Amino acid sequence: MHGWGMGTMGWGMGFWWVIGIVVLIAFIWLLVRAASGSSAAGRDPAERILRERYARGEIDKDEFDRRLADLRR
Repeated sequence: MHGWGMGTMGWGMGFWWVIGIVVLIAFIWLLVRAASGSSAAGRDPAERILRERYARGEIDKDEFDRRLADLRR
C-alpha cells in the first residue's frame, strides 16, 4: 500500500528535521554567547587586565572601581 511514494515523503520530513536541529543549535549558541558576557566592554583588553589584577589581589576594590570608571569615560 505504501509503495515507492512514501520514500520521498521521508526525505522531505528528514530535511525539515535537520533544518530544525540547525536552527535550535544556532539559537542555543546565541544564548550561550550572550550569557558569557561577549559585550563590547568584556572584550576591552584594558578592562580584562584590570579585572585580572583585581582577581590576583594586586589592587583593592576602591582602586579597581576608580580605574574602571576612568576606563569607561
